[in-house]
Amino acid sequence: MSIALAYSLPGQADELQELIRGCVRNERAAQEKVYRLFYGRMMALVRRYIDRDELVEEVLNNGFLRAFQRVDQYGFQGSFEGWLRKVIFHAVCDYVKKNVRYEKNTVLTDREEVVHRDLADRLYYNQLLELVQRLPGLTRPVFNMYVMEGLTHLEIAKILNISEGTSKWHMNRGREILKEKIEKLGLHLKQ
Repeated sequence: MSIALAYSLPGQADELQELIRGCVRNERAAQEKVYRLFYGRMMALVRRYIDRDELVEEVLNNGFLRAFQRVDQYGFQGSFEGWLRKVIFHAVCDYVKKNVRYEKNTVLTDREEVVHRDLADRLYYNQLLELVQRLPGLTRPVFNMYVMEGLTHLEIAKILNISEGTSKWHMNRGREILKEKIEKLGLHLKQ
């Protein structure tokens, strides 16, 4: 049984395997080590969708709790971090479904306006992340799921229990808002 890690130094895969086995046995020390090992990367995932610090911690901890309750389902196939990311992502989706209000919109556009890649290249990562975190309501999670997670509008619609058209509307609205903010901040390329 081998286990894939995002970083693979000699001995680390074996150590992680043993920690996971400890989590299966419900050993608190193993759970704490796994929590500390993946905390930063999973926190970054949750922050893309939720902007209030106390809620980020709550959703992240709920995600880890789910992971520890289901760790026996991992099966040591593929990347544990990928498996954990999926569990945390579903915790985020559940939070968004329950707590983010949205309006159903019937007016849709088919146009997929692409933001020029060179505009995004001029933004610093933290500035862009901050702009995305300021997107309103359901627009932020739809934008993140589409752009950051690579989900289709159909997949997003199923996860959030909205129509595919509503997902497209929020994606387009997110693009418009970001484009305006980028231009206001003078971060776009001048022609």
